[in-house]
Amino acid sequence: MKFNEFALGQVFRTKSAAVTLESITEFASVYDPQYMHLDAEKAAAGRFGGIIASGIQTMALSFKLWVETGVYGEEVVAGTAMNDIRFIKPVYPNDELRVEAEVVGLDERKRSGIVTVLLNTFNHKGQKVFSGELSALVGK
Repeated sequence: MKFNEFALGQVFRTKSAAVTLESITEFASVYDPQYMHLDAEKAAAGRFGGIIASGIQTMALSFKLWVETGVYGEEVVAGTAMNDIRFIKPVYPNDELRVEAEVVGLDERKRSGIVTVLLNTFNHKGQKVFSGELSALVGK
């Protein structure tokens, strides 16, 4: 979509994606090697009762699901900001995540504009697990 096609309050919904134990441990091994993501025994004794996904993995998956909607298409120039990132609930192996993206900001520029969407990510139980604002420069 071109910048001028976006409207405040528009909501876009993504498909869902499963978070597997394998994806959690692979991601954490590289990017967030903490016990709650990698050590089943220690994680079971911890506050979450088992292995959980890294918040950074949840954020990355939320972004991926949003981009895969194709809403920006070829009009996106670049990301410009991520703000108000919240890891609300833990994500466990076998959770299914989906995203609702609401347009919350439009800042027009000469040849483009900044589109800000609030990404809210939900698990298969309908519980919000993540939220964050994402801004991108989008052509007209």
